[in-house]
Amino acid sequence: MRDLAGRIGPIVGSALACPDVARPRIQSIVDKFQTVIRANASNEAERDELSRLLDRYVVDGRNALTAGRTNCRTAERQLADLEQSLPGKSPSLISAIGPTPAAAATAPTAPLPRAALASTSRGVTANEIRFGIVGPLSGPAKELGRQMKLGIDTAFNQVNDAGGVEGRMLRLTSADDGYEPTRTLEAMKQLYEKDQVFGYIGNVGTPTAAVAVPYALERRTLFFGAFTGANVIRNDPPDRYVFNYRAGYAEETDAAVRYLTKLRRLQPRQIAVFAQQDAYGDAGFAGVSKAFRSLGLNDASILRLNYKRNTVDVDDAVNQLKAQKGVIKAVVMVATYRAAAKFIEKTRDVFPGMVYTNVSFVGSTALADELMLLGPRFASGVIVTQVVPAVGGYSSAVLEYKNALAKYFPGESPDYVSLEGYIAANVLIQALKRTGPQLDTESLVDVLENTHNLDLGLGTSLNFGRAEHQASHKIWGTTIDENGRYRSLELE
Repeated sequence: MRDLAGRIGPIVGSALACPDVARPRIQSIVDKFQTVIRANASNEAERDELSRLLDRYVVDGRNALTAGRTNCRTAERQLADLEQSLPGKSPSLISAIGPTPAAAATAPTAPLPRAALASTSRGVTANEIRFGIVGPLSGPAKELGRQMKLGIDTAFNQVNDAGGVEGRMLRLTSADDGYEPTRTLEAMKQLYEKDQVFGYIGNVGTPTAAVAVPYALERRTLFFGAFTGANVIRNDPPDRYVFNYRAGYAEETDAAVRYLTKLRRLQPRQIAVFAQQDAYGDAGFAGVSKAFRSLGLNDASILRLNYKRNTVDVDDAVNQLKAQKGVIKAVVMVATYRAAAKFIEKTRDVFPGMVYTNVSFVGSTALADELMLLGPRFASGVIVTQVVPAVGGYSSAVLEYKNALAKYFPGESPDYVSLEGYIAANVLIQALKRTGPQLDTESLVDVLENTHNLDLGLGTSLNFGRAEHQASHKIWGTTIDENGRYRSLELE
């Protein structure tokens, strides 16, 4: 049996890595092997061991094709040879892959065990589906990674307590890149090669996504619900394996600019941008420029104030703002919480009437906490655009999230980032349920692309399509009060 797994697994794995090979052909081979397991294994533990062994050989076959040690033409030929051997042209293989008459007579006729359906997909076993998240679990932005993981874990724990998805438990494994793209590739590899994840969910950051997305696409691996609103994961047409829950930075900054110009009656020349000096900051700044153009305004003279990622070195930006001859009355901030708080700390007294707006990636709770440590006057009035409803509200989604968070992680406070992780995970869970027991990436992607009018109690329906891989375009406005709490803010 082990020798048979060693012969069949690599053929199945390399065939699965070839998109032109029909999946039913591959499944037929796997089904026959699982029939052998059922008929010949002495107990459940041995059946599970043999299924896991086949899984490992399947992974080896996938890796061989990915690494160029074989190719799809060879994989197709090997699969065809294996198929032709089954009807009786190779007695030795027939005797191995089919149970003896006596065993066949006593073999159960019930549907195949879940292991039969799991064995062709990386990260999927009879009892488990493994996902990975890459994010900052250390460094100045670590709260973003921790909260995103917390929200996903909350949703996974909730569905697992209800029996999982088709009896499989959802597991989340994390890898720390410290919000440094130079570390992202190794973190992605660790999850894919060592931890054998089925897909990625909730990766954090824009500059890190620029590294992570190509890695996932090359392996045709799901990249779902990343915590970034940048266009690097919003191509047109969309990449097949990349799906977003949240609205993009262009939509957030557009909402902020329209609020400032239409409701606060500011002139375009009175609005500056404080941005991280990388792809995240670039994405936010591009969104402000696009918003200016859509309003018929000149975007050529927008003042950009920069700071370096993973630092709170904002002095150059502050000095540049002070040196301006014109009057700046509002700053659209594309930063993380510590840098944003430091910038507000150093400019609040110099520009007492300044309006500060932040995009959701800032980390709302962490930002409010940082500002309240400085004093209520630093926090009061600071605006954050959100891609989820107010955590202090009473929508169905928020109430379910807060109940689940209290149950599985008592002592953790509701947070906008963990709420986003919770919602994104639930969108994925709904798709996994609709895909059914025979789970593979292609089937899941097909289901996602046919997800319409999904109602999770957010106050807005969620939709995907072949040309639409972003579920939500909704922006909520919030502002911090003198007690450090977020209040709803009408943006239009």
